Amino acid sequence: MGEVEVIHSWSAPRSLSTSLMYSFAQRDDIEVLDEPLYANFLRVTGVDRPYRDEVLSKMDSDGNKVLNEVIFGPGEKKYRYCKHIAKQRTPDLTADLMKRGKHFILIRNPLHILPSFDKVVPPSFSELGLSGLASIYCELTELGKAPPVIDSEDLQKDPETRWEAGPKDYDGMWAQWWYGGVHKSTGFSKPREYPATLPVHLYDLLEQSMPFYKMLRNKTRKTFHTSPLRPSLPDPPLPVPENEKILVWVGDELVPRNDAKVSVFDSVVQGGDGVWEGLRIYNGKVFKLEEHLDRMSDSAKALAFVNVPSREAIKEAIFKTLNANGMFNNSHIRLTLTRGKKVTSGMSPAFNLYGCTLIVLAEWKPPVYDNTGGIKLITATTRRNSPNSVDSKIHHNNLINNILAKIEGNVAQVEDALMLDKDGFVSETNATNVFMVKKGQVFTPHADYCLPGITRATVMDLIVKEKFILHERRISLSEFHAADEVWTTGTMGELTPVLMIDGRVIGDGKVGPVTKQIQHAYKTLTEESGVLIPRSDLAALGGDIPIS
Repeated sequence: MGEVEVIHSWSAPRSLSTSLMYSFAQRDDIEVLDEPLYANFLRVTGVDRPYRDEVLSKMDSDGNKVLNEVIFGPGEKKYRYCKHIAKQRTPDLTADLMKRGKHFILIRNPLHILPSFDKVVPPSFSELGLSGLASIYCELTELGKAPPVIDSEDLQKDPETRWEAGPKDYDGMWAQWWYGGVHKSTGFSKPREYPATLPVHLYDLLEQSMPFYKMLRNKTRKTFHTSPLRPSLPDPPLPVPENEKILVWVGDELVPRNDAKVSVFDSVVQGGDGVWEGLRIYNGKVFKLEEHLDRMSDSAKALAFVNVPSREAIKEAIFKTLNANGMFNNSHIRLTLTRGKKVTSGMSPAFNLYGCTLIVLAEWKPPVYDNTGGIKLITATTRRNSPNSVDSKIHHNNLINNILAKIEGNVAQVEDALMLDKDGFVSETNATNVFMVKKGQVFTPHADYCLPGITRATVMDLIVKEKFILHERRISLSEFHAADEVWTTGTMGELTPVLMIDGRVIGDGKVGPVTKQIQHAYKTLTEESGVLIPRSDLAALGGDIPIS
């Protein structure tokens, strides 16, 4: 007899925990214990079971005595595998249970547990035990022992261990009630091709339990996450790593990044039916906030949105999001307003009876282009929308036209693509407005086929203030090819020099003097103007994250 290394398996009922116990029992160096704390659980909770009296008469119901003498007692084998059900971790047990031995957590989608559970015992939130598993995970993590999490469905994908069919001498006294299926098995069964029908009376319980399952599922090894619909891919690096842990406003609340989702019934999912704005934050102020909210309001009205949040409510959501993230500089907001959730899938706005959905996505984001060294463009074959089809003055989420042009730019390995109107005149790029300089005068296309950008309007004012002559007219592609200087404008990218279009060098291939002068004027304006972000005391104490 000697010291044994204890392996604690924590699971909820109907999660293949018995099959996994049988698998471990096949090793010569492992002894297994089937729910050694069950009697203590029945004594402490008073829960009724058909086998309650038998268990209490034949098993020790003093949980701490079981811990000391059975679970952590001496043994003849190197390892002791303890199968635990999460709800059996009762408050009377000492901290030794968590602090000693090695732990792992076995989970299973409650969608697959509930129908079979219901055939044995009427399920409840506490009986299902997923909240208990989440609590165990958090406690072990706080102790510096974050446990591995295994999804039972992943075990079924590549089963190896086999065992003989029938009852085992180490089965608990409850085996005849729960282990009928596993006693017929000789190994892990393959996952069911189709789930059993979920009884309607269990829907609320599924809804309550699913967040805990998802939280634990996110802790499983990524290599397990494979399916024909979602192949396993490594987590990609973020352009700004600090954005991994941000809070996003969705609907009427702030949620962590991974929980920032809208309903599949939302109009933005059903048909790209939403409007959006891009906002930049400079020195504790939101630049051109009122102008962006004006345009969002106009776009929503043009699309006949109803139950639109008030302007003050949208501002409050913006300010709360920025405060919660501590974002008062070097950041950008993607502000989206969708027509909202539908009562059933379909195109008609008559189905939108829940009101609009507001999304405030704030990120740490420096200008997305090289505003010092410049960028290259190609001309896309995809033409800009005509007002006859979708008016670009509506700043809508249906961006397929722009995306197709961007794909052309990506294939050509340039930063963006220039888009022409139906008559072949330059309109804008897939993401920005454009300006050109010829012999000291500045030109920009009419906003007939392009978005009349707020940054565009701001720059047009600056051009006049800086004493340059400004022309707004139709401009051909060849004029852009032969320009002395070209730049693009947009909230996300600010003022970006263009040094080449379609392989033609613009001017002398360097950032021109007019571009630099307007860039400087724009920078000065952003530093001096904007709507001040009201800060809470706690937010005011935090510093801005520097973005290089």
